[in-house]
Amino acid sequence: MFDLDLPTLISRIIILIIAFTVHEFSHAKVADLFGDMTPRANGRLTLNPLRHLDPMGSLLLLFAGFGWARPVPVNPYALSRRAPSALMWVSLAGPASNFFLAILGAIPLRAGILPTSFGGAAFLPTPVDFMFEFVWVNLALMLFNLIPLAPLDGSKIAEYFAPPSLARVLETIAPYGPVILLAVVFIGPRLGLNIFDLIMTQPLINLYLLLTGGF
Repeated sequence: MFDLDLPTLISRIIILIIAFTVHEFSHAKVADLFGDMTPRANGRLTLNPLRHLDPMGSLLLLFAGFGWARPVPVNPYALSRRAPSALMWVSLAGPASNFFLAILGAIPLRAGILPTSFGGAAFLPTPVDFMFEFVWVNLALMLFNLIPLAPLDGSKIAEYFAPPSLARVLETIAPYGPVILLAVVFIGPRLGLNIFDLIMTQPLINLYLLLTGGF
């Protein structure tokens, strides 16, 4: 967990700040567009990282590959008055923003315009290594948040598209979602069952290779 080299640690700190901030701002912005003033009233309609980062969640993401930012508060009733799909779009905005960041990061990699060294400073990540990490982390955050388990964004997305019977099941287990999530992340691997690895690894690799051109 804590065996990161210094260049990788620096990369992850910068990437975390960008990815989490844009992710949460996107939730807030789309909610605001649908007429919910709750994010604006709570100071979340901003790209200031200090308004979005959670200290414990950030540290865990750095060293354990699993973490979180401060959730953007929204009022589902204010959203539903505008459109039945509003909450789904607010939820989708976060993962979509990470996918957009991954695409932006892949463009200079595809173009081959990034230098492979950084002035001989061994403690700094090279621009190429940083951008590869940038693409990978944003894709991982996107896929992780699309898992249909509360409190992840995927739960609200799945509830919207699922048949009524399945949507009710998802709503029923939603209060237990955080406990289930923590058990799957921290206890499952100790028992030899890494569910996230099973469902995320191959899609993550495929998307990564698709965006970066096979690097």
